[in-house]
Amino acid sequence: MTAEKKSKAKSDQVKGAAKETAGRAVGNERLEAEGRAQRAKGDGRQSVEKAKDAFKR
Repeated sequence: MTAEKKSKAKSDQVKGAAKETAGRAVGNERLEAEGRAQRAKGDGRQSVEKAKDAFKR
């Protein structure tokens, strides 16, 4: 299950970065903000999973 959560976090990071870049390219501030939010969500998930891994060892 942890691998699934890690891949979800990475997916959010990649999708967010793509949205942010696309929004910046076309001048759409809303799309850019959505991308930043989604990437931050992925970063948060990744941090949680890394913390879990650190406590397992």
